Amino acid sequence: MAADWRVEILRDGIGERLAARPVGERSVVVYDVTRPTLVLGSSQKDDAVDWERVRDRGVDVVHRRSGGSAVLVEPGSALWVDITIPADDRWWDHDVGRAFHWLGAAWAEVLIGAGVLASWHDGAMQRTPWSPWVCFAGLGPGEVTVGGRKVVGLSQRRTREGALFQCCAALRWEPERLLDLLALEDTDRARAAGELADLATGLGPGIDLVAGIVDALARR
Repeated sequence: MAADWRVEILRDGIGERLAARPVGERSVVVYDVTRPTLVLGSSQKDDAVDWERVRDRGVDVVHRRSGGSAVLVEPGSALWVDITIPADDRWWDHDVGRAFHWLGAAWAEVLIGAGVLASWHDGAMQRTPWSPWVCFAGLGPGEVTVGGRKVVGLSQRRTREGALFQCCAALRWEPERLLDLLALEDTDRARAAGELADLATGLGPGIDLVAGIVDALARR
């Protein structure tokens, strides 16, 4: 790992860290989540959650200050990585959409190196009717797809000190597990599960994404 990237692996405190501000350094923080955690986006309120189902299933609920909608992070089903750069970094871009491009290219490089035909999205935001509820229902700048299906979601928070990029790589894609925790009618859950099934996919457990993204960033 290049000396100018700090690497940290956290096994608790995901809620507190998701609310953290960007800091003026290059860093990679990997969350080794031990409990299922529903991560709400910055545009979602508590009324998006079916709290009875959440309690029954033993799921933690946290808010992040980036992105617009929900992600379910469960052990073995998703990898969450925070990447921070300072405001004077060579990868900083004043265009909020274009600012994701270098990071999406790095994630795609990791997957291509592992033999997965991945690409990153360099166009505008693409939304679906379920985008206000589910992060992986849409496709944003820099986000990574395999066969046209989303595998890595990206969101961003910016301050004068730097930019915090929050990355979620899907290892399994089971949208019904996330939808089960949201305040939806049963008929809407069933319809959403069918419509979301082909919008994303899982990468499986066989790729060391942590080592891959660290090496890709170091090479850049």
